[in-house]
Amino acid sequence: MSKKKARIILILLAASLVLLLYTAFIGWGPTGTGAMKNIKLGLDLEGGVSVTYQAKEDNPSAEDMADTVYKLQKRVDAISTEAHVYQEGSNRINIEIPGVSNAEEILSQLGKPGSLKFELSDGTEILDGSHIESAEAASTRDNMNNTKYVVEVTFDKKGAKAFGDATTKNVGKPISIVYDGETISSPVVQQAITDGKCEISGNFTLDSAKELASSIRIGSLSLELEEIRSQVVGAQLGQQALKTSLIGGIIGVICVMIIMIAAYKVPGIVASFALLLYTALDLVAMNAFDMTLTLPGIAGVILSIGMAVDANVIIYARIREEIANGNSVRSAIDTGFRKALSAIIDGNVTTLIACLVLYIMGTGSVKGFAESLALGIFLSMFTALFVSKWIVKSFYALGMSDPKYFGKMIAIKRLNMVGNRKIFFTIALIAILTGPVACIANHAAGRGALNFSMEFRGGTSTDVTFKDSYDINAIDTKIKPVIQKVIGEAEVQAQKVAGGNEIIFKTRTLSNDERQKLSDALDKEFPIDTYKDNAGEQAKAISFETISGTVSNEMRRDAVVAVIIAVVCMLIYIWFRFSDLRFASSAIIALIHDVLVVFASYAITRISVGGTFIAVMLTIVGYSINSTIVIFDRVRENLKSRDRYESLEALVDDSITSTMTRSIYTSLTTFVTVFFLYIVGVPSIKEFSLPLIVGIIAGMYSSVCLTGAMWYVMRIRKDRRDQAAAQSAAAAKAAGKITASKKKKKHVPQA
Repeated sequence: MSKKKARIILILLAASLVLLLYTAFIGWGPTGTGAMKNIKLGLDLEGGVSVTYQAKEDNPSAEDMADTVYKLQKRVDAISTEAHVYQEGSNRINIEIPGVSNAEEILSQLGKPGSLKFELSDGTEILDGSHIESAEAASTRDNMNNTKYVVEVTFDKKGAKAFGDATTKNVGKPISIVYDGETISSPVVQQAITDGKCEISGNFTLDSAKELASSIRIGSLSLELEEIRSQVVGAQLGQQALKTSLIGGIIGVICVMIIMIAAYKVPGIVASFALLLYTALDLVAMNAFDMTLTLPGIAGVILSIGMAVDANVIIYARIREEIANGNSVRSAIDTGFRKALSAIIDGNVTTLIACLVLYIMGTGSVKGFAESLALGIFLSMFTALFVSKWIVKSFYALGMSDPKYFGKMIAIKRLNMVGNRKIFFTIALIAILTGPVACIANHAAGRGALNFSMEFRGGTSTDVTFKDSYDINAIDTKIKPVIQKVIGEAEVQAQKVAGGNEIIFKTRTLSNDERQKLSDALDKEFPIDTYKDNAGEQAKAISFETISGTVSNEMRRDAVVAVIIAVVCMLIYIWFRFSDLRFASSAIIALIHDVLVVFASYAITRISVGGTFIAVMLTIVGYSINSTIVIFDRVRENLKSRDRYESLEALVDDSITSTMTRSIYTSLTTFVTVFFLYIVGVPSIKEFSLPLIVGIIAGMYSSVCLTGAMWYVMRIRKDRRDQAAAQSAAAAKAAGKITASKKKKKHVPQA
């Protein structure tokens, strides 16, 4: 590369960084297009619209209510993956959708809940809405190549059969779609439809097609619902949570840059530039893709920052190794990037596989986490493999060709990791067992095995209208402490209703006595407004309702199934890439170890197990596999050049030792980022950060101390079986020769 070309590349990259940073922090035009301030925030960080529906049936069954909640959650996922749907009382359902302030807009997208039926022209009912799996507006082309809009409907198995029978017998006749007693469409059957999928066409505009699809979707609910209120609500965690998260993240990134520069000299500067570019790209891309950022989403961003640094560490460690082996700097740069490529790709692809499965199968925060992490991985690979490479080569072309600019490789004596495997396995087993032991002890003490939050166990919603208006800061610092004192728990979520003095507090389930005490305590410190009840008496404007968890049993099931499938897919990929099931098995066992250790931290510390619990577990799964892949990549490489006199134990120990600096720096940079989140964060952020810290430590331990040793144990067992089988075959063959020889001698004529 010429010096002129190098200067042009550096100028263009510097200009790109300035442009991206300006876009991310200031934006363009009067509304600040592209700025991070315009990124949609979830209910936990900003608030949104709350809609409450009530079942028309007087006493709906628990099963019908649970089914309706689950189906509504699926509906609102199309609006926002961070929407919450939960039961209130015995016959009400609340829907909370973040990032919007227009309740009417949300209601029009959801549709008016009612009964849905498919009927023949004589009024015979074919099927009802409960057999609808999906209904979406779509566009197609007619014979003249003009765009036309249609509605695509998919039925379940039972509905497909009923609809197939009806269309077979009624070709050329209309089938009416009756919604809440009103015929909203009467398409004519063109042909028999037996595959469970139909297309409704007509003179639709895009809006009318969406409206019909919305009515069909909402009409498939188990219960008929009616809207009783809609309102704009504030953030559950308050603005302080977002502010402290940003401060902690900025401090963490600065510390990561300092560590990288101190450790890798010029490549550290390059890595810092790439990290800034990655951060700006990530913020702009989140805005461009209209993604919603929540506390679990922040976990995905943190993890992708760690993986962005990790890719640079792998590359620069390789370059330093090549220089230490006597290669020229230019050769070391080319070889370093080439040798690091497989480890970077394998590590990121395994995590992307998990993201894909979680996005397809997950709901709510799980889907949002997968989105933010996948975006970060793509951007981190781009900045590490392309941007960093251009900058390093440009610096070299401009004269930075002396090995001193790349730092000195730290010589580490071969670690005896395999030889000490029994100690490491014992420590891991003890760490894993502390979780079940703590759960048993907690259960015996009557506290519950885990401290489940309201998101899992439900609680009480307290709706209060005060005489005075209070902002978010006053709610967090003044009102919440009063509630916490009464209920004896720190977990209190508050949402301020826009346009008045009404505030909704969510706490653990309160008894009637506790509800009265809370009402008195609040009224004493912060006077509650009054109104005249039906009897004409003055009453306090405070009401209590029992609410279900926002994480339903179905959502938990979906999350668990998604994680299991993701792990299996990761196992298959590692098996395919390394052509050895033992590599995949060791990696998955290590992941299980990390998850169980983090689980133990929840049981021991009694940290609240809520929606962030799922995000933390997913973060650890995505993070730990990367470290393991790097070590296995080195084992695979060393196996190809293995000397026949070199023991397998020494080879594994050498592989772990040679990647140790990478493991330390990667874990340290990610640890620092999460640590500062914990230091400056509000209580909800601390409950999120502490298990992540435990997971990072557990992930490094399992990758360095367990995975290589487990692969070694599995490998030598196979080698011994193969050796024993070979010896048995050789012995059998020898015995066969002796027998044949004796038989032959027996038939030789005697002299």
